[in-house]
Amino acid sequence: MASPATAGVSATPAAPKPRKSVTGTRRTVAALFLLPALVLLGALVVYPIGYSLIRSLYNADGSGFAGFDNYKAIFTDDSIRTALKNNVIWVVFAPTVSTALGLVFAVLTERVRWGTAFKLVVFMPMAISMLAAGIIFRLVYDQDPDKGVANAVWVGVHDTFAQSSAFPNAHPGRESPLRPDQGGFITEATVHTGRTVTLPLVGVAPDQMPDGAEKAVAAEPDPGKITGTTWQDFTRGKGVGRLGSPDPSELGYSGMRIEAVKNGVVVASTKAAADGTFTLPASADGARLRLPASNFKQPYNGVDWLGPSLVTPAIIGSYVWMWAGFAMVLIAAGLAGVPRELLEAARVDGATEWQVFRKITVPLLAPVLAVVTVTLMINVLKVFDLVYIIAPGSSQDDANVLALELYRKGFSEGQPGIASAIAVFLLLLVIPVMLFNVRRLRREERR
Repeated sequence: MASPATAGVSATPAAPKPRKSVTGTRRTVAALFLLPALVLLGALVVYPIGYSLIRSLYNADGSGFAGFDNYKAIFTDDSIRTALKNNVIWVVFAPTVSTALGLVFAVLTERVRWGTAFKLVVFMPMAISMLAAGIIFRLVYDQDPDKGVANAVWVGVHDTFAQSSAFPNAHPGRESPLRPDQGGFITEATVHTGRTVTLPLVGVAPDQMPDGAEKAVAAEPDPGKITGTTWQDFTRGKGVGRLGSPDPSELGYSGMRIEAVKNGVVVASTKAAADGTFTLPASADGARLRLPASNFKQPYNGVDWLGPSLVTPAIIGSYVWMWAGFAMVLIAAGLAGVPRELLEAARVDGATEWQVFRKITVPLLAPVLAVVTVTLMINVLKVFDLVYIIAPGSSQDDANVLALELYRKGFSEGQPGIASAIAVFLLLLVIPVMLFNVRRLRREERR
């Protein structure tokens, strides 16, 4: 029974005892645990930044104070200005294209049966180092179509619509009736009906002759027409064969185009048969025969991917190949959190898939797209490996970027003051982008 003193008074719960720290102390032990990380951070980040800032104010050998002269060089030196211009191109296009492709891949793989396998293939380049990727794309962009995949495909497509000549190296030999004319060859004398004409050439290797070429045959005269033969007037072996007439082992120039020219006007034309023989009508009487330049056109050798004009876009393409998978994975994670009810409601209301993508999916993914784009912008400001490895020496100046120019100034040209100024300038470029990313992440956490 409760005593009168306590009757009618409710018992108040005892205050909880403060929980004892697992480590026994708070700030001291926490500081001890953080100390190794702080030492490493200071040694690897703070000290290099501080030293670079101080070194950027001194001349090349560090003996004299240069003030802001090294920073002035960033905007006056031609090679640094080229690097700065290329960095702007990188920052604008590389993150944008990578993010756009990542968005497309992330959306489309949701509708593909083998979407997971496709994502794995697209993401796989992220497992390759920049060095290995640079070596791969240096071979991909090789000028020789027999080595470079890009030019092999490009030449294959080009030759499908514009076949190259089979006789790029053909030319008249000794005692030939032909002489050079506008990239091709023309007979010295005029031709007449009822007579045969010989148009011998040399310079084409036997294994380079057209597949349909047959043994050359001396043409028979035909009244009222002009007949003749064009062939490879060369037989292996010293003293073997006769000049000016087909021998048993010699092949005709199958498909060679022959034109009859009078006063600079083509009055008739034909193509040689598989055995090299050809026939022209009577209208060619009194004309001179010409083998036009189209017969000797050099084979198409593809695009100079690593030349001065295309080297930067080509290297950006290799970067996109590597980082589109990274963008796809992050965007796919954001896409998984998009409410499906909104998408289905839009479809029920009659919206097309393009309208759903443009007006619902993209706006909902805007925070993720911003994070991916900003992250890639920070990454491309530091790009070095791909440019250094892929760009050949002849076009490295045209592909130059700030990180590569920092390396060249500091180690190749012996100007550490300017190299330090470039490093500080790069840091100043990265800081605003990093702050934007941090602020955006904090804003997302508050939500």
